[in-house]
Amino acid sequence: MHDLSKDSVNWLVVGEEAGGQRVDNFLLKVLKGVPKSHVYRILRSGEVRVNRHRVGPDARLVPGDRVRVPPIRTAAPDAAGRAPVAAGPLPPILYEDDALLAVDKPAGLAVHGGSGVSHGLIERLRHARPEAKFLELVHRLDRDTSGVLLVAKKRAALVALHEQLREGTTDKRYLVLVRGNWRDAVRAVELSLTKFVTGDGERRVRVERDGQNARTVFRLVRKWAAAEPPVALLEAELDTGRTHQIRVHLTHIGFPLAGDDKYGDFAWNKALAKQGLKRMFLHAQRISFAHPATGATLTIESPLPTELAAFIARLDADVENATHA
Repeated sequence: MHDLSKDSVNWLVVGEEAGGQRVDNFLLKVLKGVPKSHVYRILRSGEVRVNRHRVGPDARLVPGDRVRVPPIRTAAPDAAGRAPVAAGPLPPILYEDDALLAVDKPAGLAVHGGSGVSHGLIERLRHARPEAKFLELVHRLDRDTSGVLLVAKKRAALVALHEQLREGTTDKRYLVLVRGNWRDAVRAVELSLTKFVTGDGERRVRVERDGQNARTVFRLVRKWAAAEPPVALLEAELDTGRTHQIRVHLTHIGFPLAGDDKYGDFAWNKALAKQGLKRMFLHAQRISFAHPATGATLTIESPLPTELAAFIARLDADVENATHA
């Protein structure tokens, strides 16, 4: 744990446990209580240096690197010197062993502190398990996305799972509800994406020819062609794991994601809220990967949340009533 001065420049030495970590993730972890937008602002301004050089947020750290952190006012700690952890129940555990655990993250809960919240799921988990020596997110889900989230309990497990994610050997499937008359049983979308930051520090993504390659395979699960407007339930398979990939791909091809407040159809979202869908219909339903210790294939699934299942039932009822009217 690093002791930071609020009023002067800090030079932090990267330890073995942070080797290979992105500099933005490193800062978000050590700067408890600091909004994510401010962390990215000091990175863009060049106030953060690694070995006296300016770096971008995706720069990887190695043990022994010296990171310059400018004076920053963090959240007030408690009597024990820890930043206060927001109260709240932990999500259900879907799977756990000595190497990792999988939680069923609800929509509305951030996976880590930042973006206007001082603490997220991982901080709650560490607070609830003070005896745990190591708990780190393997990957992330947006705050408004629900479903399977993996947490490593050992450094070796984290490294092995990160390698699988980089090599694309994990199988991640999501359920999404989109507007439009979807016709294809299977449709692969390959559009390069570029991240950018808005004037108020919010991260966004757009399709750009010179961006990072991103590929999503969509499979039709069900559709309601008679609904107004027509909608479809799709399974999205991520061949790459870019930020907001599913959402940006869907909007770009003309099938906005239900409840998406960044890239979707805002007028439709308002109508959906009146019909009972008050969240984004994006659910991380299943992930398969090689267990980091045994190598055996492990598949973990999350059931469709109650509020999403209820909206599907309402779609069925509305279409049936319209048919018999």
